[in-house]
Amino acid sequence: MKKLVDISKLPRIVVYVMIATPALLLIPPAIIAKARVSKSTQPRIHLIQDMDNQPKFKTQAYNPLFADHRAMRRPVAGTVARGDLREDSHYYAGKVKREWATTFPMPVTESFLIRGQERYGIYCAPCHGLAGYGNGAVAARADQLQINGAEGMNWVPPLSYHEQQVRERPVGHLFNTITNGIRTMPAYGPQIPVDDRWAIVAYVRALQRSQNAKIEDVPTELRDALR
Repeated sequence: MKKLVDISKLPRIVVYVMIATPALLLIPPAIIAKARVSKSTQPRIHLIQDMDNQPKFKTQAYNPLFADHRAMRRPVAGTVARGDLREDSHYYAGKVKREWATTFPMPVTESFLIRGQERYGIYCAPCHGLAGYGNGAVAARADQLQINGAEGMNWVPPLSYHEQQVRERPVGHLFNTITNGIRTMPAYGPQIPVDDRWAIVAYVRALQRSQNAKIEDVPTELRDALR
């Protein structure tokens, strides 16, 4: 049987250490717990840096390592970033043999048109209107401000998709317009992926056909039902 230690016979310093040690051991967990629930503008204590914090050069910074002392390095001549080769000019630029493409680079399916309708409603309808007549909410508001003589107002109304000149434009031209903008219309290429731009073009073509349909577009068995 083990004998119990009589604490009263221990040196006073040992007693103090035995009492203080458990209290000191509770401090780190308490600090960690507080840090997990508190908010601060100061960076957290980061004991193990790994590779989270490293020296870096900011834009246009001086770097003595290179002969030209520029931290920003020029792209290696004759190289293209991975995934940016874009050899298919039909798909990426809307051109075939340096001419505007007249066909789509992918099959135009029902789901493709539905996607185009959705994207059109987000990016195009505010100015061009849901039916493509150039009477969207933004255009209507701008017209009203211009009528009321708003200072500095120089609004250029968006074209209707149903005007002859727009209906005659090849699909590649419409794709380029979405990508790079035209006149006062800004470029939407940075916002809309390539596939979605083509889907919007397909939906615009559907809008144009819906407003300029001919009797020949209607199946023969349904023509008698038309007024």
